[in-house]
Amino acid sequence: MLPRAGHGVGGAHRRARAGAPLALAAAVGRWPGGCVSEASSWQLHRACGDAVGAVPASRWTLELAVDVAALTPTQASCARHGGFVSGAQRFDAGAFGVSPAEAGAMDPQQRRLLEHGYAALHASSRRRSSLMGGDGGVFVGIERPDWAVAQPPSARGSVYAVTGDNVSVAAGRLCFVLGLQGACASVDAACASAVVALHVAARAVVGGECGGEAGGGAAVSLAVSLKLAPHGTLGAASAGMLSSDGRCKTLDARANGYARSEGVGAVVVARGGGGEAGAEGAAGALGGSAVRQDGRSASLTAPNGSAQRTLLRLALGRAAVGAAEAAAVELHGTGTALEIG
Repeated sequence: MLPRAGHGVGGAHRRARAGAPLALAAAVGRWPGGCVSEASSWQLHRACGDAVGAVPASRWTLELAVDVAALTPTQASCARHGGFVSGAQRFDAGAFGVSPAEAGAMDPQQRRLLEHGYAALHASSRRRSSLMGGDGGVFVGIERPDWAVAQPPSARGSVYAVTGDNVSVAAGRLCFVLGLQGACASVDAACASAVVALHVAARAVVGGECGGEAGGGAAVSLAVSLKLAPHGTLGAASAGMLSSDGRCKTLDARANGYARSEGVGAVVVARGGGGEAGAEGAAGALGGSAVRQDGRSASLTAPNGSAQRTLLRLALGRAAVGAAEAAAVELHGTGTALEIG
C-alpha cells in the first residue's frame, strides 16, 4: 500500500439511478477478525470491530524469518501485528479439480480467489453448467505476492512453482476452472487494485466484452491480499509508513502511519435487471467510476490534490450525483508522514 491515492474509483451507490447503473448482483468476502459476510463494506466495519492482533503462526514467526537483531524497534513492533484472515490456508482442492501437488504449490491467494469467485457467481444464480464456454469475464486486483518469499528453496523447483504465484495466473485460473472465455486480467494498482479491477470489469460489461448487451453480460471482480511473509511489512516500516502500535488514526494529529491487513472479496458486475439494487439478493449498484493517476507531484508516493479532485468530479459526473449525496468516503495513507528530500 502506498499513500498515493491518484488512481481510484468512486460513485458506487446503493440505489439504482436512471440511465446507466450496473448491478452488483452478488458479493462475498472474508475479512480480518473472523468476519465472513455479504454485507456492504461500511456494515462490515461496524460488525467486525477491532480486527488487528498478533501475527498468527500460520503466517510467520519473526525470529525464524529474519534476523531480529538487525531490526529497529519500529520494524520489530510492526512485524508482530496486523489484520489477518482466519483459515486462509484451507482449500478444497478436489472441488476445483486441482491435484494435491499443485494445490501445495499454489499461492493461498489463488486458492481464495477460486473459492470466492465461484461463490459470488453461484450467489448470483449462475451455475457451472451455464458458465462453461461462455464469455463471462474475470478481473482480479492483486499485488506482488509474498508466496515465493515464504517458500523454502526446495519448493521453488516444483513444476507448479512457475504458475503458483504468478499474478496473471491468479485471474486465468478461475477462467480455466469454470471454462470462462471472456475478458480476463489481473490488475496491480497498489492499494487501489480492488477498485481499479472493479472499474475495468464494469467497462468490459458496458463495452460488451463480457456477454454484450443482449446477453446480459457479467463479469466477476475480485481482490485479495494476504500477508504471508514479514518482508513487505519491514520495508514499509523502514519507510516510516506504518504505525508501531498497529492503529490507523486517520485525519488525526496523533496519526503515526497505517497498519497492514488482509482481505478477499468478490462481486459480480452485470447489466441491470434482476440484480439491480433493491432486488432480492442484490448487493447494490455501481453508478459511476473513474480511474486516473496523480502524475507529477512532490515525490513518487506523494498525492496530487488537484488530480484527485478531477478524479472525484469525473466519477460523480458519470454517476449523475452531487458530492453532497455521497454517503461515505474511503481514505488511505492519511496517517502517513510525507517527507520530501
